[in-house]
Amino acid sequence: MDYKKVNAPSSTITRDINSLCADTDNIYETVNIIAKRSNQITVEMKTELEKKLQEFASYNDNLEEVFENREQIEISRFYEKLPKPTLIATQEYIEGKIYYRNPIKEKGKF
Repeated sequence: MDYKKVNAPSSTITRDINSLCADTDNIYETVNIIAKRSNQITVEMKTELEKKLQEFASYNDNLEEVFENREQIEISRFYEKLPKPTLIATQEYIEGKIYYRNPIKEKGKF
């Protein structure tokens, strides 16, 4: 996922609960959908960050290394400035980019 192109706000904003749960008719189900997507985004971001930091990792313990690893610091700062995964997941839900299904509701249709 390209986090540079995410149009989610970087700070928390107030949302209308009724418009959020219009699709599911249940605010708890909506929160559950957003929470699960947020967990997926968190795992993606964490693995991507670890992969990028491993490129610059050295296994020697030096005091001088703290000052030399500017690349690691810049990568970490980039990820710190990104919107939180919950905000990204909420924005994806509002834009209709999240696919979800409820097997219990589908079972009643058959």
